[in-house]
Amino acid sequence: MEQELGRQLVLDELFDLTLYKRIRGVVSDDLKPLFDELIPTETRHLKFWQDFFSDNTNKLDFRRRVKLGLLTTAARLFGNLGTHLVLEAIEVYGVRKYVTVWNRYKGTPTGDAVHRILEDEFQHEDEIVSSASQRLIHPERVRDIFLGLNDGLVEILGAVSGFFAALSSIPAVIAASAAVAVAGSISMAAGAYGALNSEKEVEKVEAAKREFIDGKAEEKKEGSSSAAESAVVVGLSYFFGALVPVLPVLLGAGNIFWSLGFAAVVMLFISTVIAFLSGMRMRRRIVTNLVILLIAVGVTYAVGLLARSVFGINI
Repeated sequence: MEQELGRQLVLDELFDLTLYKRIRGVVSDDLKPLFDELIPTETRHLKFWQDFFSDNTNKLDFRRRVKLGLLTTAARLFGNLGTHLVLEAIEVYGVRKYVTVWNRYKGTPTGDAVHRILEDEFQHEDEIVSSASQRLIHPERVRDIFLGLNDGLVEILGAVSGFFAALSSIPAVIAASAAVAVAGSISMAAGAYGALNSEKEVEKVEAAKREFIDGKAEEKKEGSSSAAESAVVVGLSYFFGALVPVLPVLLGAGNIFWSLGFAAVVMLFISTVIAFLSGMRMRRRIVTNLVILLIAVGVTYAVGLLARSVFGINI
């Protein structure tokens, strides 16, 4: 068990180091100093874990080589934003991994050595990544985009499924789906605006109270979205997500299966990205979202059939 943990940890550190070296070769000059700090730090960490577990592995396995290629490509295609998102995700995975390691070794004779290297991992490397990312990444914006895409895809796929069951006419299915998609995007935008606006009002009151008590004004947080910006991003993302199940119908699909298949592929991609950025276990996130997708289709299709039977719809 310990040998397997050691091998996985060494491979992860080797992967991070190799990734930093690869990405440094494709980023703009203003980001190269960031990697000039990260690479020596990661080299030191890799050496520590290799010595700690007596494991001199220096070659990545197939899965990590594929992942390395994908992340390097993402950094190359999406520039600085893609690079920072990759680094943020690697940081999240690292935190979860190191907490597991610490829980295993705290209180043991080697616990002090592990504690020192983990402190360096958490404080030095993570501070480098976080301080650089704050200049470019708006976590709220990323959250809004994927929230809207995910909700739009699932909700409109469910609507399309119900319309296919209840309606005989493809133009009627398209018209009904389009109306629901537009209404849904406006509703999501309004909901996001109201929620974030209320949240910021509460934060403003709390800040005023702390300023009164402490006698010192708090600095304004950088990189946070306004309520209006968040509403626009969520609304547009929802609409683009809603287009996914509608597109096959526009291209001539006569049943729900094409929409379901296309939506499942896109959902697989969205779930993978969300899981990667949030540090969640990828398989669990993907399976959960696909199950939700199937439930939404099954339930709404049954509702559509019931409505057609009860109300005698013949459109």
